[in-house]
Amino acid sequence: MSEKEINIENEEELSADALKEIIQIRHDKLKNLVDEGSNPFEINSFKRSHYSKQIIDSHPKNDGKKVRIAGRIMSKRIMGKASFSHVLDYQGQIQIYLKGENLGEKKYEDFKKFDIGDIVGIEGKVFITKMGEVSINVSDITLLSKSLLPLPEKWNGLKDNELRYRQRYVDLIANPHVKDTFIKRSKIIRAIRNFLDKKGFLEVETPILASLAGGASARPFITHHNTLDMKMYLRIATELYLKRLIVGGFDKVYEIGRTFRNEGISIKHNPEFTMMELYEAYTDLDGMIKITEDIFEAIAKELGCGDKIIYQGTEISLKRPFAKMSMSEAVKKYTGLDFDIMDDEEFIKAAIGLGIHLDKSKQKKGFALVELFDMFVEKELIQPTFIMDYPIEISPLAKKKGENLTHRFELFMYAREMGNAFSELNDPIDQRARFSEQMKLKASGDEEAQDYDEDYVTALEYGLPPTGGLGIGIDRLVMLFTDSASIRDVLLYPTMKPKK
Repeated sequence: MSEKEINIENEEELSADALKEIIQIRHDKLKNLVDEGSNPFEINSFKRSHYSKQIIDSHPKNDGKKVRIAGRIMSKRIMGKASFSHVLDYQGQIQIYLKGENLGEKKYEDFKKFDIGDIVGIEGKVFITKMGEVSINVSDITLLSKSLLPLPEKWNGLKDNELRYRQRYVDLIANPHVKDTFIKRSKIIRAIRNFLDKKGFLEVETPILASLAGGASARPFITHHNTLDMKMYLRIATELYLKRLIVGGFDKVYEIGRTFRNEGISIKHNPEFTMMELYEAYTDLDGMIKITEDIFEAIAKELGCGDKIIYQGTEISLKRPFAKMSMSEAVKKYTGLDFDIMDDEEFIKAAIGLGIHLDKSKQKKGFALVELFDMFVEKELIQPTFIMDYPIEISPLAKKKGENLTHRFELFMYAREMGNAFSELNDPIDQRARFSEQMKLKASGDEEAQDYDEDYVTALEYGLPPTGGLGIGIDRLVMLFTDSASIRDVLLYPTMKPKK
């Protein structure tokens, strides 16, 4: 029995017996090829002259030209002595035309036994069909790799999101638009690198395995180094290592790399993600606002999207300057509570009355402000907005602004944090006190509180110049510029629970 006779509609709809039979048919075909001395897996290379898109885009210049392409068979229409097929390569797909008298009867009969998903090398001449489709009239075809599992049916593609994320290789074959997302991702990262390199920033690499989990408020992944017999952490941020380099005399540094936080999974969160962090000496928060807007402008220019994008049906304006609002102003606007004039007890009581929860260790005005912001304000911030002046309680690495605030902003778009920046705290005495407060939180059970990094304080004692720092989550940035609803859509291999 052939696959055609089994009548494949979609791999997910096949019975277990039917799928097993299809797989057996393909294995039998491979065995026959091996027995005939034509094992496709023994072929080491195939020299190509073109990709499909190059041929199609340059027609009619290529009309009649001899070309060599390689790719995956995505469709077959056997029409007696002639057949049509589509071959998918890195840049797209192109139709091929096969005829016994051009190809040779033996090779034509061999082709008819090929399966959807098989990888082939093609040689032939470019022509245009009566229907106006640029095609290749095949004079030679070589089976380069045998597909032993059937692809999802071509019209329906692979729709099961969990299966798409688990088997990204199939997703990329069955849903060609997915590849475009990851090509854009690469362009976005390249645009950031090019911009920063031109601005004189030095790209560096810092440890992923660290003896302390510092630089952010997050729960870390913990591992163990056998030789040193010590607990180690996957980094939750690159901040403290990068600022040590500013102490050492580098004026502008950045790193783009994987960061790890042992926290929940959602459409906005993955336990491992990509961060860009930069630090620049002799500048401040205003400098970080400018460079943030510059980065978004550079990405928009690279992608050719102008000063606006459409995300999930909503138009987002990237026109600068972005809006600015202090956290206390934002909370007052959406709750009516005035952080600046209400005393601590009054503000905390009113905030709890609106439904926020504060742990015993966090019965402070600053924590209440942040909880109100998270509950009532963040969801309202659709257009780019810098939220300024964060409470000192949640900003242990940012320079003070008055008694209880800091020189810090977070950038929000479409109700999501897109960036985080400080005028960096460079007072070692103040930093010691802030770390001590973090240790009190940790002792009370706060797993996200920061560790006390004595060596970092020592570095500050040697002198950190006035410095601005900025962190941007690359994955959320890619989501925004590719109109992707979930972070899993912009990660080639998102974290998944293993199948039993």
